[in-house]
Amino acid sequence: MTFWPRIWRVLVLAIGVSLPSIALADDGFIRLTVIKGGWFIGANGGSGVLIFHGRRYPLSVGGIDAGLVFGVSKTEFHGRVRHITFPSDVAGVYGAGGAGAALGVGARVIALTNDKGAILELQGRQIGLIANLDLSGLVISLR
Repeated sequence: MTFWPRIWRVLVLAIGVSLPSIALADDGFIRLTVIKGGWFIGANGGSGVLIFHGRRYPLSVGGIDAGLVFGVSKTEFHGRVRHITFPSDVAGVYGAGGAGAALGVGARVIALTNDKGAILELQGRQIGLIANLDLSGLVISLR
């Protein structure tokens, strides 16, 4: 009779240990400044900060745009990063396709995901003169 309660305890323990790490994931805040420019092929670069569990982690941003890109812009993003367990989970390659234009000052909203499951939900203000129809790659790394 004491055999079955032990089996159930072992099964519950095994299931609890095998739960995916996403269940332990948390959210943080992020600020990025991205400068984008190009003539047919574009590039972007910048810096930022991740605030996670009360600590600040400096970030570097870079990437290329393939498609039609004309002009230069600067965007200051802020928002949340979701589903991260460690600060290093925000590092990685984020891809997006899109079209847009800015003349002077405009608003920008974007959601991106990397291969570790981190989700960036960003909004910001874009300044510049740029038109684009492209596939963008954004690489974020911890400094």
